[in-house]
Amino acid sequence: MSERASGPADPEHVPTVTGAPDARFTLANERTFLAWIRTALGFIAGGVAVVYIAPDITSSLLESTLGLIMVAVGCAVAVLGVVRWRRTDRVLREGGPMPGPSPVLFVVAAIVMVSIALAISIVVQN
Repeated sequence: MSERASGPADPEHVPTVTGAPDARFTLANERTFLAWIRTALGFIAGGVAVVYIAPDITSSLLESTLGLIMVAVGCAVAVLGVVRWRRTDRVLREGGPMPGPSPVLFVVAAIVMVSIALAISIVVQN
């Protein structure tokens, strides 16, 4: 004879406030936002590293350009993360379709472009 446990772990017995989204979805949205911020910080730190820490690239202009591009992409990712977080939060509260994956595609494209630029700078240096 087994009984199902009721409590916070049981989805049917999660307390809700009328008009408020399920806390699990709100917290998942917040974790996703924090992942966007970590990605942005990674780009910014990478840009600083290219300019100040990495071995000298043949051209200081190339080095500075790569660093600035990485910092700019980091800033753009942070802004996209905030916009996506707010849109998702609004949808969770008011209903409607969830935001699409376009910002994620921007991040993928940025990673590919920065990787290619860094690879080219390594080839040019050697």
